[in-house]
Amino acid sequence: MLWPLFLLVTAIHAELCQPDAENAFKVRLSIKTALGDKAYAWDINEEYLFRAMVAFSMRKVPKRETTEIAHVLLCNVTQRVSFWFVVTDPSKNHTLPAAEIQSAIRMNRNRINNAFSLSDQTLEFLKIPSTLAPPMDPSVPIWIIIFGVIFCIIIVATTLLILSGIWQSRRKNMEPSEMVDTEDKRENMITVENGIPCDSLDAKGGHINDAFMTEDERLTPL
Repeated sequence: MLWPLFLLVTAIHAELCQPDAENAFKVRLSIKTALGDKAYAWDINEEYLFRAMVAFSMRKVPKRETTEIAHVLLCNVTQRVSFWFVVTDPSKNHTLPAAEIQSAIRMNRNRINNAFSLSDQTLEFLKIPSTLAPPMDPSVPIWIIIFGVIFCIIIVATTLLILSGIWQSRRKNMEPSEMVDTEDKRENMITVENGIPCDSLDAKGGHINDAFMTEDERLTPL
């Protein structure tokens, strides 16, 4: 009685676990590439461990706490270590939805990798995207970095404004003295006309060049 039942169960399992079957996932391992001389052989014990890790992952999913190792089926195992697997529903003769399996594997990917000393690149679930490593927490809080940048910008802007004000103030103070120096230079200028040096006419003081005064002008007071 038990043998026909075993054959029936085996036939059902063979139908559920096939390449490209509904809710089936292909796995490919590169043990030699990852471990080199320390590579281990893939055998039924490793298969058992894989099934156990998948069952462990499924038990983390809500309403799948009753998943057992026997519910994880492997098929089409090759010597280059690739195979397909499905997870069956313990209460019904069908496989669990692919979305649930994918979510469970992604949540426990690091645990599965560590169990086989592999990584996302050497233990590939071909239809399940690799998980991203958790972001590293910065040693300094983000808000302190932002505050520091804003504070530096304010300090630089304030310094530039102060320097600009000082420069403009100095420029205004220099302009009157430059004008006075220019006027003094004009007053002290000596021109040469017809080979005779003469003082230029001072418009402010009303000076007259004595060289061009007539005799009457010299004697007659103004």
